[in-house]
Amino acid sequence: MTTEATPTTTSLAPTGRQVWTRARGIALAVVLLLAAAVAMAAVRSTARHGELDPRSADPYGSRAVAHLLAERGVSTRVVTTLGAARAAAGPDTTLLVAVPDLLTRRQQTELHAATAPSGGRTVLVAAGSWSVERLAPGVTADPATSSADALAPQCALPEARRAGTADTGGIRYTTTHLDADSCYPSERLATLLRIPAASGGGDTVVLGAPDILYNDRLDEQGNASLALQLLGSRPHLVWYLPSLSDTAATETGERKDFLDLLPPGWLWATLQLFIAAALAAFWRARRFGPLVPERLPVAIRASETAEGRARLYRKADARDRAAAALRAATRARLAPLVGVPVSQAHSPEALLPALSAHLAGDGQTLHSLLFGPPPGDDAALIALTDQLDALEREVRRS
Repeated sequence: MTTEATPTTTSLAPTGRQVWTRARGIALAVVLLLAAAVAMAAVRSTARHGELDPRSADPYGSRAVAHLLAERGVSTRVVTTLGAARAAAGPDTTLLVAVPDLLTRRQQTELHAATAPSGGRTVLVAAGSWSVERLAPGVTADPATSSADALAPQCALPEARRAGTADTGGIRYTTTHLDADSCYPSERLATLLRIPAASGGGDTVVLGAPDILYNDRLDEQGNASLALQLLGSRPHLVWYLPSLSDTAATETGERKDFLDLLPPGWLWATLQLFIAAALAAFWRARRFGPLVPERLPVAIRASETAEGRARLYRKADARDRAAAALRAATRARLAPLVGVPVSQAHSPEALLPALSAHLAGDGQTLHSLLFGPPPGDDAALIALTDQLDALEREVRRS
């Protein structure tokens, strides 16, 4: 009896079609999430068009505030460069910085150097930790924002007391200035600070949220009163809208880190996702104890079990597993026929010499047949099955 060795191949590697079948659900979910994110970003960008722009009549614009200030004799001028904002600082001017976090470190330092001794008022709108410590030294932004929008003044600042409750809830601040006015507290941290200048009669107002300046929020609470008093204390209002195209920003060569560009909410959301993923992994990996054997409700024929297992092997292209099962079963049946204990049936040193004594074949051929590599394709697997059957018949006849 002669047999041929079959080249060794890996049969459990999934095909491209199987990978696509398993991953298409995840891919579809990712595509849907991306489409939803793009749609939400598009809707939000449209709704936020002209945000905090005194020329915009959109819901998040600030044209209404500028119009009311004009009726009271306060002129409003929009600037988009650091040079124009620095040049406008003066004792008769209120400088409003709409988005302080867009400024680089050098821009923040230069702007503070120009406004601190000017004798005017500087209003910082929703300044985060990136900017507030340089534009208002001695002030620190708390990582947690206010849990409520409408807050009561609870301070002695005349503008706040006259305005009453206002929508200042947003970023919360602490300060080391003992003479600062800390207003509209949320859990004992102020959402509006007024810090008097060391000299010159000027001051800096740090506002935790821009809501009191929006067109669609101006008629709520005491928003209009507070906004007009904060911005109308001087005859001129310079509205600084920092621009990414400002040459002062590009000339510095300074760049923010990736984490600095992310809003604080995204960092907290990412942490929550990691916690949720860890809990989900723990839930899926939990154990309820050892497996408990259970009696089958009906008797299943051995042929059906073998056929079902064979179909599973074929579906997974597990020719190596199928070949190993066939060889193991053949060795277990051959061992008693040649006088080898079943416990040693899978040991080549014990089984092959006993088989060689009963057969005239080559021992190397028997080793390749009973302990050789897995077949490379289905045809080789069928050939291996035929050879094992022939070997068993020959041993029984010997």
